[in-house]
Amino acid sequence: MRIAATNIGVSILEFLFFGGAILAAIITPFRQQRSRRKRSGELRMLARRMGFESFQPERDDNFARGWGFLSQLARGDNRYAFNVLRGSFHDETLFVFDYHYQSGSGKSTENHDCTMLMLIFKEVFPQLGIGPERLLKKIATALRLEADIQFESAEFSRKFCVQSPDKKFAYDVCNPQMIDYLLANPDLHIEIQGPTLMLTFEPLLSAGQIEYNLQRLAEIRSRLPQYLFTNV
Repeated sequence: MRIAATNIGVSILEFLFFGGAILAAIITPFRQQRSRRKRSGELRMLARRMGFESFQPERDDNFARGWGFLSQLARGDNRYAFNVLRGSFHDETLFVFDYHYQSGSGKSTENHDCTMLMLIFKEVFPQLGIGPERLLKKIATALRLEADIQFESAEFSRKFCVQSPDKKFAYDVCNPQMIDYLLANPDLHIEIQGPTLMLTFEPLLSAGQIEYNLQRLAEIRSRLPQYLFTNV
């Protein structure tokens, strides 16, 4: 009788375990959908408050492909943008959007959601990546980018990895004013390539964090030497 009772207990535990797993598999997508709807509503309010020209909450594969020359938008698989806000900063086009991609494969597949802030210039620039030392080196290795560039500031070279095929351009961008600002904001990850300046944040930024980081994007833009925009 004790053996039978034990078997029944094991069966009940197995039923509860697998039943819980099935229930979680059913509930999780609904929670994710509800979370995304809530976020889209918050970003729609942000777009209205800050005067963005448009807001598109739907998944947009073409947007991701269109900017796929950027290293941050060429990582992993199943890449798409969503919650795309379009506006302007002075005379330059501004995009703020959420971005999804997958890394790994099979059981080791991981889903990543990021928030991107992107300015579009009239000029075209060489590729340049600036970010925390460990993070950017990891990305650079995967994407076979140039070795990191060293600067006179030992603190800056220790905390940040700067990579570009054009060292002069890297030194122009990482001028003393920019270096001071980045040392005070060590979480920033910057990419400049072609007509774009982009900041990347993972995980997703809240609406309030987006507003704050738009101010930081403006600070970075203000520290780019004006001659870069007159001699290109």
